[in-house]
Amino acid sequence: MDLLRSYAITNDEDEEQQEEEPEQDQNPNSTSSAQSSPDSSPLRISLPSKSSAPKVDDTMLALTVAQTNQTLNRPIDPVQHAVAFNPTFDQLWAPIYGPAHPYSKDGIAQGMRNHKLGFVENAAIEPFVFDEQYNTFHKYGYAADPSASAGNNYVGDLEALQKNDGISVYNIPQHEQKKRKIEKKNEATDGEENEEVDATELDNPASDVWLMKNRKSPWSGKKEGMQTELTEEQKKYAEEYAKKKAEEKGGGGDKGEALTDKSTFHGKEERDYQGRSWIAPPKDAKATNDHCYIPKRLVHTWSGHTKGVSAIRFFPKHGHLILSAGMDTKVKIWDVFNSGKCMRTYMGHSMAVRDISFCNDGSKFLSAGYDKKIKYWDTETGKVISTFSTGKIPYVVKLNPDDDKQNILLAGMSDKKIVQWDMNTGQITQEYDQHLGAVNTITFVDNNRRFVTSSDDKSLRVWEFGIPVVIKYISEPHMHSMPSISLHPNTNWLAAQSLDNQILIYSTRERFQLNKKKRFAGHIVAGYACQVNFSPDGRFVMSGDGEGKCWFWDWKSCKVFRTLKCHEGVCIGCEWHPLEQSKVATCGWDGLIKYWD
Repeated sequence: MDLLRSYAITNDEDEEQQEEEPEQDQNPNSTSSAQSSPDSSPLRISLPSKSSAPKVDDTMLALTVAQTNQTLNRPIDPVQHAVAFNPTFDQLWAPIYGPAHPYSKDGIAQGMRNHKLGFVENAAIEPFVFDEQYNTFHKYGYAADPSASAGNNYVGDLEALQKNDGISVYNIPQHEQKKRKIEKKNEATDGEENEEVDATELDNPASDVWLMKNRKSPWSGKKEGMQTELTEEQKKYAEEYAKKKAEEKGGGGDKGEALTDKSTFHGKEERDYQGRSWIAPPKDAKATNDHCYIPKRLVHTWSGHTKGVSAIRFFPKHGHLILSAGMDTKVKIWDVFNSGKCMRTYMGHSMAVRDISFCNDGSKFLSAGYDKKIKYWDTETGKVISTFSTGKIPYVVKLNPDDDKQNILLAGMSDKKIVQWDMNTGQITQEYDQHLGAVNTITFVDNNRRFVTSSDDKSLRVWEFGIPVVIKYISEPHMHSMPSISLHPNTNWLAAQSLDNQILIYSTRERFQLNKKKRFAGHIVAGYACQVNFSPDGRFVMSGDGEGKCWFWDWKSCKVFRTLKCHEGVCIGCEWHPLEQSKVATCGWDGLIKYWD
């Protein structure tokens, strides 16, 4: 034990001596270095450690660890759909990295390379300045010295520099340029005169001399033989072409000429052997019974429109004709009872037709188009009686349902107004201006003394006819826009198509309250102004939807009664026949009108 203690003491002394030695080396004048002796501690030999384990190549292990660390430390790519490791909090909240800088750790990003070896920057001189000095040196023999700090030092021909007053090729004065062009032209002509031209070469078309003397532009001969006056055939063609162009432009903009209103009759004869008009209702058309039934099968398809159909209306009271408004700018009327063919086409709009509306007896109808015009047509002859416009797009048109007020037209416009015209005088007699968005519907209630309007401002407003003051304003946080409203046959309820995929029912009594017990849902109409309607007996509610279906609900239970797949695309309109209790017409954006029984 005594030996071990002495060995430990000697080891401690050696360590202390080794720590003091470097300090002594730094200060050679110290007195302690003289007292220390090299023989005071034994000589220590360090031997290399030996291991019996075989050597392992840890290069791949180091690369794997480095790659794992790089993966774990880099921020998560926001585009990737799955993360293959558990990211840390810092990685999840790290900012999104943009393209790397050329001198960043990750190297040059692919999007920042402008050279196959990397990214090249303009270090000394701008490209334009370089080109200017390069061309100046080759033209005049002098250029600015790029190494000079002030920029006033030049290299090259200093005499030419003084002579040209140090101008470059890019700042030659305008008069100097013109002068040099004239000099060059004179030199060229003098050279041509001085050259002796061989007569044989001048007459030989294959020689260069002949080509230089007789060269012409490709259009030179056309000007000489240009026709001064048009022939009769050419004049006629030019007039027809100008007329066609004017028709195409007409109505498309305010500057274009008006499109000519015309109509084409497609039936056999406009009057029968007794002198009755083709729009006269059949005498035997009567309602057989008051009970309505849901249709089951397709009876007939009308396909005359080249684009989608935006609205359909049955002839009032009898329904022997059906009117359709098309996005192909045309309005067509079809026979329902007999032939099932198109009877007349009305062409007067230059853009898609938005809405149509019959007068009480069906002898006339209104059409509103995206060309900002409202036209009043004679149904039988196809003539336009009058045209109205405020310069805004009419979204809905209605005549006052009273028989003694059939000359009063109401139109909901895109500029938030409801405009009232007297069609006898053509003057605007009233403007109802309270809405905050485009007006979509006008529905008369309370024996036509009031009317309800809906708008893109997600509200309903009730007006007294002729008085531009809102008597009832309905706007709730849960309400959506209501692009279609229909009146129940008993006139006590309004069905409003809401764009949150449901039909809401409002009372038409004094308070115009929402009936919370009645709500019809299941269809998808968000984004489409699908029409809502009732059966003539009021037992069923029906509506189209965005998937081409027609939905039927029971009025009392609010349950879905039946759905019919009617159209490819949107089923935008549906109408129940006024006399035939089980027949329904639908229209869609596929350009078809279908009749169901």
